[in-house]
Amino acid sequence: MLYLVGLGLYDEKDISINGFDAIKSADVVYAEFYTARLFGGNLKSLERLAGVQINILTREEVEEENLPIKHAEDKDVAFLTAGDPLMATTHSDILMEARKKGIKTVIIHASSILSAAPGISGLQAYKFGKVTTIPRPEDNYFPHSPYQVIDDNQKMGLHTLVLLDIQAHRNYYMTANEGLQYLLRVEAEREEGLLSGDTLAVVVARAGSKEPLVRADRMGRLLNEDFGGPLHCIIIPGNLHFLEAEGLVILGGAPETILEE
Repeated sequence: MLYLVGLGLYDEKDISINGFDAIKSADVVYAEFYTARLFGGNLKSLERLAGVQINILTREEVEEENLPIKHAEDKDVAFLTAGDPLMATTHSDILMEARKKGIKTVIIHASSILSAAPGISGLQAYKFGKVTTIPRPEDNYFPHSPYQVIDDNQKMGLHTLVLLDIQAHRNYYMTANEGLQYLLRVEAEREEGLLSGDTLAVVVARAGSKEPLVRADRMGRLLNEDFGGPLHCIIIPGNLHFLEAEGLVILGGAPETILEE
């Protein structure tokens, strides 16, 4: 048996009762935090409550050694991930591999940034297009794909949720400031006029916590703001319904001039 258990967005208390029961009943409990991480919680308290040991796996142990799959062939294994358990491609691969091997699977969903960010900012979830992620730039590595996704979504009037790179093994969590700088750097290289300091953007920080932050303003203004600790994400709005524009003003402090645009 393989339980794929989502832990939610911010701390160990976000787990559902079904998820908690799965952890208690499992023979082995694994977790990974290289695709996302809970910044408000402590797994030790979850271990104490459930009376289990949670073994944190590296990317190599999950994707190359396939430890959750191997042990689920003859044991009940719970595999824990931040957010929803099937939002990362890696986790979908685990589900499919388990099914191929005839391993019984149970999926226990949880809150995800894909639903939380639109809601908390006052935007309508069904008006979002393709999601994109900004990677950490390196020497000879500066892809323009996030910009291209935003461009495609804008042509259809759709909002874009922009996730930001996480490299947990390096304790690196891209900030919204870095993400905005990245996008404006791409614009400077392409000169297509898609983005500028006057472009409306939304920053969401620490979604799922008791005091999440939502800030909506022009990119030029947001660049130098302090959004506090991780995790951050960015939304580039498409065509706004008047209720969405009002939501950005009330919930995100956007300039009231957007109500007239």
